[in-house]
This record gives sequence, structure tokens and C-alpha cells, in this order.
Amino acid sequence: MAKNPAESGSTPQLKDPKLYEALRDEGYSKEKSARISNAKANPDMQPSKKGGKAAPYEEWTKDEIYERAQEIGIDGRSDMTKDQLIEALRHH
Repeated sequence: MAKNPAESGSTPQLKDPKLYEALRDEGYSKEKSARISNAKANPDMQPSKKGGKAAPYEEWTKDEIYERAQEIGIDGRSDMTKDQLIEALRHH
């Protein structure tokens, strides 16, 4: 079972712990689950689980994927294949 970051003193309080746990159970990262659950609890925001209109990574060139991995700071990216970069980006 996923650990609730609200239990840790160094992490910000979750606004909707139930939604956080549901998202973690679906396989979302801790960071993404926390962002979605907190944004959904904010009446001024209308987030969805699915992202924007960007094309799937499979349609990107390896250079574009590498550049995105560099922006995020994925370690070991220079030795990764396109498929490995995609996997690392999706699990960041």
C-alpha cells in the first residue's frame, strides 16, 4: 500500500487523502497523485487525471524526448534508448 505523504512532517498536507490513495492505487506517482488531489480540492481549479493535448511520447523524436528528460533531470538519460527514456518520463 502506498504511504501517505501527509503522515510525514516534511511533506505538505494533502487536501484529499482518499483521492490521493485512489490515484496511487491506479499507479500514479506520489507527486502526481498529490498534485491532482490537492488541485481537485481547490474550488478554483478543474484538473483532470489526463494531461493536456501533447502527442504521445512515441510520436516524439528521441532528441525531443531526451530534451524533456533533461528538463526534468532524469539521471542516466544519456545511456538510455528512446523506449527507456519514455519509461523514465512516465514514471517520474
